[in-house]
Amino acid sequence: MQELFRPPNLIEVELKRASEQAEDPFISEKAWWHKYESGSQLISGQAYRILKRVMDLFITLLILPVFLLIFIALAIAIKLGTPGPIIFRQLRTGKDGRRFHMYKFRTMVANAEEQKKELADLNDLGELDGPLKLGLNDPRITRVGRFLRKTSLDELPQMFNIIKGDMSWVGPRPTSWGLTSYELWHTERLDTLPGITGLWQLCGRGDTEFEHWVRWDIAYVRRQSLAFDLEILLRTFLHVVKQRGAH
Repeated sequence: MQELFRPPNLIEVELKRASEQAEDPFISEKAWWHKYESGSQLISGQAYRILKRVMDLFITLLILPVFLLIFIALAIAIKLGTPGPIIFRQLRTGKDGRRFHMYKFRTMVANAEEQKKELADLNDLGELDGPLKLGLNDPRITRVGRFLRKTSLDELPQMFNIIKGDMSWVGPRPTSWGLTSYELWHTERLDTLPGITGLWQLCGRGDTEFEHWVRWDIAYVRRQSLAFDLEILLRTFLHVVKQRGAH
């Protein structure tokens, strides 16, 4: 991760602040994921990372043939819907602050990035270091794109990010902005591979404030284990089936 130039004593103060802020009161102590306590993992460190990588590849290669027809059908629908590429690539920030291209099915018009600044000006958002928070009311989203976002099918091409090793099935969501927009305490979320799904997507997705988003991610990073990952995957599958929590 890039070096953050601060005096050592100030870094200690900010890291202490990070610990205090990460466990925010708005996260209920009765939540289902609190059974996964920090430091109680049977497998951790390098062994956990290796086994998680094996699990990611096994799941991806197992389901990829099943989704092949869905890939083809969605590609045709996107191509017939509006002009532009089928796959949208965007630079995202991953583990240790490394930038990589994340893949998604295109859900917006081809010149969406050019319209971003104009929409920010119309909504008095100024310079955008973070996400443009317009949700499904964003006029750049296509008709097919609204369906893809509501069902989360736009995320399917990220299976290729998993195969490449840029992402995992479970982890903090990668941001489009780089390290210069992070505060020091935010960087704990970069200690693990970003994921297609995660704790924030399940529990806090309705809250788009990045400060809160980071707290969910840090809560996951401190508790991550194979059992926790598997439960997040199962709960995500049930949410997608019920079409809950998707934007």
